[in-house]
Amino acid sequence: MQISDRCYAITGLGAIAPWVVNSGLIVGGQHTMVIDTGANRLGAQTVYGYARAVRPKNDLVVVNSEPHFDHIGGNSLFQELGHEIFGHPNNVRTQKEFEAEQAEYNKSIPSMVRREKGEAEAFFAGTTLVNPTQAIDAGDVFDLGNTEVEVMAMPGHTPNNLAFYVHTDQVLFCGDCLVSGYIPNLEAGTKMDWEAWKVSLARIRKLELEAVVPGHGNILFGDEIATALDRINTVLTLAIASGKAPTV
Repeated sequence: MQISDRCYAITGLGAIAPWVVNSGLIVGGQHTMVIDTGANRLGAQTVYGYARAVRPKNDLVVVNSEPHFDHIGGNSLFQELGHEIFGHPNNVRTQKEFEAEQAEYNKSIPSMVRREKGEAEAFFAGTTLVNPTQAIDAGDVFDLGNTEVEVMAMPGHTPNNLAFYVHTDQVLFCGDCLVSGYIPNLEAGTKMDWEAWKVSLARIRKLELEAVVPGHGNILFGDEIATALDRINTVLTLAIASGKAPTV
């Protein structure tokens, strides 16, 4: 869906149930930025198709907001097509971790028969692990041609989460710093991570925003942004007080 003159969201890409994941596009005069590549090669094909359709002659700039596989699973397709993958230098995953992700996906299949047949292989068909090939960090700015995108640090969900801010359109692509319709995933973090996450939410609150593309769920517009910030902040406050994630 088109959010502004330059910004688009590709929503509802497949991930482990009940999650769906979002990707984003920022379209400049010479380059189109692809934000997150989906959980698998199939999803990446959809993202690539939209990126090419919106402005066919643009070069593509591919970025990852975080290291979780639902956001980087499509990297291999873009690499095969000749594109560098930009991401935080510490966001490096291993083949062993990728194989564990595939096994976890297979365990989530309700039917025992389908699990035994390993039908997760259909979801991950042609998907291989590719980590970012070019390092970026907070403060970097991409010039897409008459459109600048600022890279912002948004730690908390993971220590190295990044967000991408288009000042001209007042649109933020924030990865899993915000999610809509889901309890945020705190399970991999600690109290220190959750406290850092609250600081990231405060950073978002200070921006001039018309829309936010969260890592999961519906796009947030206008007053919905403050409501989502309050909701996630409350979850984090309770988790810090109790010392455990709400879904544990």
